[in-house]
Amino acid sequence: MSSNTQNDKTGWTGGQNAFGDFAPGIADYTDRVLFDEVWERKGLSKRDRSLITVAALTAMGKMDQLQFHLSFARQNGVSDEELKEVLLHLAFYSGWPNGMGATTVLKNIIDGNK
Repeated sequence: MSSNTQNDKTGWTGGQNAFGDFAPGIADYTDRVLFDEVWERKGLSKRDRSLITVAALTAMGKMDQLQFHLSFARQNGVSDEELKEVLLHLAFYSGWPNGMGATTVLKNIIDGNK
């Protein structure tokens, strides 16, 4: 995690970085509740949470959010090959256009890191 994604203790600052004073409520809940509390729960690994989140966002066609969460999944230990396989599998369960859209997002992430 980069220093602009997480603050000095365990709190996230991604919401603050994205919305700051514009939408302080969503910034607060994103950082303090979603990432500080939900993502830090002991019941699932961050890798598993990433896979679940990628599946949900793909199924809902939320490509903007997938940009962050596919990259985050890679940080959480999911390989590019695993993500390609996940998206192929999801295309059959969540609709081909959603699978294709998510695969395009992943391709752009991978191509951008070359």
